[in-house]
Amino acid sequence: MPHPRVRTVGAARSLLTLSCAAMLVLAGCSGGAHGTPGAAGVGDPYFRKLGNGGYDVTHYGLTLSYEPKQRHLVGTAVVTARATRDLSSFHLDFQGLHVNGVTVDGKRARFSRDGQELTVRPRAVLREERTFRATVRYSGTPESITDPDGSQEGWLPTADGALALGEPAGAMAWFPGNNHPSDKARYDITVTVPRGLQAVSNGEPTRESIRDGRTTFVWHVGEPMATYLATVAIGRFETRRSALPGGLPVVTAVDPAEARESASVLDRIPEVMEWAEHNFGPYPFSSVGAIVDPAEEVGYALETQNRPVFTFAPDLSTLVHELAHQWYGNSVTPDSWRDMWLNESFATYAEWLWEEDHGGPSARQTFDELYDGDYFDDEEQSEDVWAFPPAKPPSAARISDIPVYYGGAMVLHKIRETVGDDRFYAIIQGWAKAHRHGNADTAAFTAYVEDMAPGEDFDGIWRDWLYGEGKPAER
Repeated sequence: MPHPRVRTVGAARSLLTLSCAAMLVLAGCSGGAHGTPGAAGVGDPYFRKLGNGGYDVTHYGLTLSYEPKQRHLVGTAVVTARATRDLSSFHLDFQGLHVNGVTVDGKRARFSRDGQELTVRPRAVLREERTFRATVRYSGTPESITDPDGSQEGWLPTADGALALGEPAGAMAWFPGNNHPSDKARYDITVTVPRGLQAVSNGEPTRESIRDGRTTFVWHVGEPMATYLATVAIGRFETRRSALPGGLPVVTAVDPAEARESASVLDRIPEVMEWAEHNFGPYPFSSVGAIVDPAEEVGYALETQNRPVFTFAPDLSTLVHELAHQWYGNSVTPDSWRDMWLNESFATYAEWLWEEDHGGPSARQTFDELYDGDYFDDEEQSEDVWAFPPAKPPSAARISDIPVYYGGAMVLHKIRETVGDDRFYAIIQGWAKAHRHGNADTAAFTAYVEDMAPGEDFDGIWRDWLYGEGKPAER
């Protein structure tokens, strides 16, 4: 997103067996023949209920049918996963919509709901390391979700269709899953809409067909993707398909009302991509592009995988920011929402680097303007740069605040000035390569920087700029 256990041995064994049977979840025992329930969260410091324990998703097969006039969605989600322990039950994150039925490996499963938790109880224990398929059939009017910071996500109605956006929690409004950035998977997304409308998603289009007055669009995502980066845009679009000089497919879909104003910026995608690959290393995905689709009361852009979504005609800086996220955030994805600064600092600093390379202010000049309070016209925004440390947002409502973006970018600039340009670019390219299609946290990043620049002292940067309270005494 642009601008946080004095008995004999035999008696002891008997006691342990009784404890496991009576206190299975609390004692944390393996569960033997009975298995144990998977956790209803992964312990994210800001979103305790997001994600689920006991399994790892490898693929989502989503089949959707949508009627915009009635705002009615019918869906089937096939979640292919590997059990990471013996499971008697497991959770999926899913909010709103009616669950019509659940099967596990083709056999009907019992299920229950509590808020955003869909608990599935298969007929037999799912053994550790076993791959299983949970199929959830659902329907109804999907919800929009209000984030802790007041912004809107989830399934958002538009003038001619809908737009699905997921950061941080919105994916669970339109499909059940393990809704946390730490569990990435591949996707196949099939969407059927009334004839005359289109459905655009992540990855590449593989098939389009018309039947009984409705059109079906099929999209394939071949690289791992976090749930919050999945999108579907339904409506009327001016769609263009082309390729970069190296053959990388480019797919853009623009609402006709935004086409003229968007054209000059989107035409620069090849130029921005060439510059980004030079600075950040090889592009990590199999296509690129953009979606421009106005959604009422949204007003932000999002780095959805392969093609960012803009709910307005983008300016060049925002395009640079969201494309930089494809490396930092989408390919190298944070372990938890505490590590949001790793996404936004890189994308913000990419804007500074672009300006520096294209006749604008140097990154140092931008750094100084922020330090001196001259970057923002609004004095309150200038003071907000120092509201909290970039790596320590005080709450879920603050993970997308100014310090995460601009304070984080200042951390990167301090690293650059410490190690010099050659080593700095080796660090940011190496970081993208080392964690390509994976997850990482702040501790991994600071350790990586230190390993790449032996002999340099980063203690002051980490203490004062990354974790320090207030404005550092010296720039």
